[in-house]
Amino acid sequence: MLQNVVILSALLLATQALALFLFGQPAICECGYVKLWEGAVLGSGNSQHLTDWYTFSHIIHGFLFYLALWYFFPRMPVATRFLIALGIEVGWEIVENTPWLIEHYRQQALAQGYVGDSIINSLVDTLGETLGFVLAWRLPVLAIIALGIGLELFVGFSIRDNLFLNILGFFVQPEFISTWQAGG
Repeated sequence: MLQNVVILSALLLATQALALFLFGQPAICECGYVKLWEGAVLGSGNSQHLTDWYTFSHIIHGFLFYLALWYFFPRMPVATRFLIALGIEVGWEIVENTPWLIEHYRQQALAQGYVGDSIINSLVDTLGETLGFVLAWRLPVLAIIALGIGLELFVGFSIRDNLFLNILGFFVQPEFISTWQAGG
């Protein structure tokens, strides 16, 4: 069973990388090097290196996917739930890098120069979701809830953005939030 999960996971990640390649996303940062962490939200390296502030959102994706699948499908084997969660994350990473969604993100205060993810950043984001899923599988529910809220608050106060604000901004962009995110 584990061997099948590994093979299917690798196929999903390969599909993700191929889709982004076909979209024209660079394999690594066009600066020509790879950093472990890119902390400049408004810099050209955001979403181009291995990890950045938005990696935390992908970890939270893993928490949410695990909890939703555990709640709605309690008898489903965890390996199957893992592959479903991974498939959802891979699907999101592909959709997130479509020209339409990249342009939609550019309308938000913190994403005006957004060009999509490099392939390596996108794959590491998916591995972040995997980490979140595994943590949610192994840790108590209240610990995951506290960790998720803690990560949201930490990132929100650090960069004036987080998963909640990102989702909200996808549907509606309240002026007071845009002003706050822009530093006003």
